[in-house]
Amino acid sequence: MKRDPNDLQRYTASERANHWVVGISFILIALSGLALFHPAFWPLSMLFGGGVWTRIIHPFLGVLMVVSFAAMAVRFWKLNVMTPTDWEWLKRAKEMVNGDDHNMPIMGKYNGGQKMLFWALVVCMALLFVSGILIWRAYFSGFFPVGVVRLGAVVHAAVAAVMIALIFVHVYAAIWVKGTIRAMWYGTVTRPWAKQHHRAWYKEMTGK
Repeated sequence: MKRDPNDLQRYTASERANHWVVGISFILIALSGLALFHPAFWPLSMLFGGGVWTRIIHPFLGVLMVVSFAAMAVRFWKLNVMTPTDWEWLKRAKEMVNGDDHNMPIMGKYNGGQKMLFWALVVCMALLFVSGILIWRAYFSGFFPVGVVRLGAVVHAAVAAVMIALIFVHVYAAIWVKGTIRAMWYGTVTRPWAKQHHRAWYKEMTGK
């Protein structure tokens, strides 16, 4: 992809690396988790060397994902604090979905939808971590009552399903809004893209 030297930097190399560690670990943990969830998905365990290795690797991948996401959350939480403008954006999001985003509220680096996704993922990660500890048989589940472990298993499965759905929305939106994916590949976006989708951030970056 040809890049313009006048493009705006949206993410640093370390921020992109952090994002991809979270993304790749999520894919691996989703595949291994599905293999353990239902017999229909059991063939996926072959990707990890069989059922035993899948059961061993899955929770460690979970720890990697949670720690990586926590690092990312520390980087970006201030930029994801909801404002009245974000709520107004959410109320009018249907206009954007229908292809008319020219009269949407002026957004900073992230819009209301992106911020809601961020906080939803924070909650999901916390619940997955706590419930994952409860059901991690090799190290922790023996310290908790059986009823608590069973509840942890239900919560873990339910939250995992929600998180998979959220990530699908995240990926779809990145593909749907043309010019977005390059921000995580190269760290830059075009000026027209920034001006159209995140005008307040564009003004902050360019002074225009």
